[in-house]
Amino acid sequence: MPHLQFDINKKLNPSVRSKFYKKIIETFSQIMETGKDHIAISLREHRLKSLRLGRASSSDYVCIMNLDIREGRSLKQKRNLAIRYMEIVNEILEIKYENQYLTYTGHNGLDFNLYEKQLKNWVKNDKPL
Repeated sequence: MPHLQFDINKKLNPSVRSKFYKKIIETFSQIMETGKDHIAISLREHRLKSLRLGRASSSDYVCIMNLDIREGRSLKQKRNLAIRYMEIVNEILEIKYENQYLTYTGHNGLDFNLYEKQLKNWVKNDKPL
Protein backbone atom coordinates (compact mmCIF):
# COMPACT_ATOMS: atom_id res chain seq x y z
CA MET A 1 0.00 0.00 0.00
CA PRO A 2 2.17 2.84 -1.21
CA HIS A 3 1.83 6.27 0.33
CA LEU A 4 2.90 8.77 -2.29
CA GLN A 5 3.52 12.20 -0.76
CA PHE A 6 3.86 15.41 -2.72
CA ASP A 7 4.57 18.77 -1.07
CA ILE A 8 4.30 21.83 -3.30
CA ASN A 9 4.42 25.56 -2.63
CA LYS A 10 1.59 26.44 -4.97
CA LYS A 11 -2.21 26.38 -4.90
CA LEU A 12 -4.07 24.20 -7.43
CA ASN A 13 -7.60 24.21 -8.70
CA PRO A 14 -9.70 21.03 -8.26
CA SER A 15 -9.51 19.96 -11.92
CA VAL A 16 -5.69 20.09 -11.92
CA ARG A 17 -5.62 18.15 -8.65
CA SER A 18 -7.92 15.45 -10.10
CA LYS A 19 -5.86 15.14 -13.28
CA PHE A 20 -2.69 14.84 -11.19
CA TYR A 21 -4.12 12.12 -8.91
CA LYS A 22 -5.33 10.08 -11.88
CA LYS A 23 -1.97 10.22 -13.66
CA ILE A 24 0.00 9.42 -10.48
CA ILE A 25 -2.14 6.32 -9.78
CA GLU A 26 -2.04 5.05 -13.38
CA THR A 27 1.72 5.52 -13.59
CA PHE A 28 2.45 3.81 -10.26
CA SER A 29 0.27 0.84 -11.16
CA GLN A 30 1.92 0.44 -14.56
CA ILE A 31 5.58 0.88 -13.60
CA MET A 32 5.40 -0.88 -10.23
CA GLU A 33 3.25 -3.73 -11.61
CA THR A 34 0.48 -3.62 -9.02
CA GLY A 35 -3.22 -2.83 -8.65
CA LYS A 36 -4.63 0.66 -8.12
CA ASP A 37 -7.11 0.35 -5.24
CA HIS A 38 -4.55 0.42 -2.44
CA ILE A 39 -2.58 3.50 -3.56
CA ALA A 40 -2.66 6.43 -1.10
CA ILE A 41 -1.67 9.96 -2.14
CA SER A 42 -1.01 13.06 -0.06
CA LEU A 43 -0.81 16.30 -2.00
CA ARG A 44 0.00 19.12 0.38
CA GLU A 45 -0.21 22.69 -0.89
CA HIS A 46 1.89 25.25 0.99
CA ARG A 47 2.44 29.00 0.62
CA LEU A 48 5.08 30.08 -1.90
CA LYS A 49 7.98 30.55 0.52
CA SER A 50 7.04 27.65 2.84
CA LEU A 51 9.23 25.05 1.10
CA ARG A 52 12.87 25.34 0.13
CA LEU A 53 15.04 23.32 -2.22
CA GLY A 54 18.67 24.41 -2.16
CA ARG A 55 19.16 24.90 -5.88
CA ALA A 56 15.83 26.68 -6.45
CA SER A 57 15.25 30.37 -5.93
CA SER A 58 13.17 31.23 -2.86
CA SER A 59 10.41 32.51 -5.17
CA ASP A 60 10.33 29.37 -7.38
CA TYR A 61 7.68 26.70 -7.19
CA VAL A 62 9.11 23.42 -5.87
CA CYS A 63 7.88 19.87 -5.41
CA ILE A 64 9.34 17.59 -2.76
CA MET A 65 8.23 13.95 -3.09
CA ASN A 66 8.53 11.08 -0.63
CA LEU A 67 7.30 7.70 -1.79
CA ASP A 68 6.69 5.05 0.89
CA ILE A 69 6.60 1.72 -0.96
CA ARG A 70 6.88 -1.97 -0.23
CA GLU A 71 10.34 -3.47 -0.64
CA GLY A 72 11.13 -5.61 -3.65
CA ARG A 73 11.03 -3.15 -6.54
CA SER A 74 14.08 -3.02 -8.78
CA LEU A 75 16.34 0.01 -9.08
CA LYS A 76 15.17 0.28 -12.70
CA GLN A 77 11.50 0.43 -11.64
CA LYS A 78 12.26 3.05 -9.01
CA ARG A 79 14.32 5.20 -11.38
CA ASN A 80 11.67 4.94 -14.13
CA LEU A 81 8.98 6.00 -11.66
CA ALA A 82 11.07 8.94 -10.41
CA ILE A 83 11.65 10.22 -13.95
CA ARG A 84 7.99 9.76 -14.93
CA TYR A 85 6.73 11.49 -11.77
CA MET A 86 9.03 14.44 -12.42
CA GLU A 87 7.61 14.65 -15.94
CA ILE A 88 4.04 14.58 -14.56
CA VAL A 89 4.85 17.28 -11.99
CA ASN A 90 6.34 19.39 -14.80
CA GLU A 91 3.47 18.80 -17.25
CA ILE A 92 0.49 19.05 -14.89
CA LEU A 93 1.70 21.15 -11.95
CA GLU A 94 4.04 23.28 -14.08
CA ILE A 95 7.04 22.93 -11.77
CA LYS A 96 10.47 22.91 -13.39
CA TYR A 97 12.44 19.64 -13.37
CA GLU A 98 15.34 21.23 -11.50
CA ASN A 99 12.97 22.32 -8.73
CA GLN A 100 11.87 18.78 -7.86
CA TYR A 101 13.33 16.27 -5.41
CA LEU A 102 12.20 12.67 -4.80
CA THR A 103 13.10 10.14 -2.11
CA TYR A 104 11.98 6.56 -1.51
CA THR A 105 11.29 4.91 1.80
CA GLY A 106 11.04 1.11 1.62
CA HIS A 107 8.99 -1.01 4.00
CA ASN A 108 8.26 -4.66 4.56
CA GLY A 109 4.80 -5.53 3.24
CA LEU A 110 3.50 -6.19 6.75
CA ASP A 111 4.09 -2.49 7.57
CA PHE A 112 1.15 -1.63 5.28
CA ASN A 113 -2.34 -2.16 6.66
CA LEU A 114 -5.84 -1.99 5.27
CA TYR A 115 -8.87 -2.58 7.45
CA GLU A 116 -9.26 -6.04 5.90
CA LYS A 117 -5.66 -7.20 6.29
CA GLN A 118 -1.95 -6.54 6.35
CA LEU A 119 -0.30 -6.60 2.94
CA LYS A 120 2.36 -9.10 1.96
CA ASN A 121 5.65 -8.24 0.30
CA TRP A 122 5.31 -7.07 -3.28
CA VAL A 123 5.40 -9.56 -6.15
CA LYS A 124 5.09 -8.87 -9.89
CA ASN A 125 1.51 -8.12 -11.01
CA ASP A 126 0.48 -7.79 -7.39
CA LYS A 127 -3.22 -7.18 -6.64
CA PRO A 128 -3.38 -6.63 -2.88
CA LEU A 129 -7.19 -6.21 -2.78
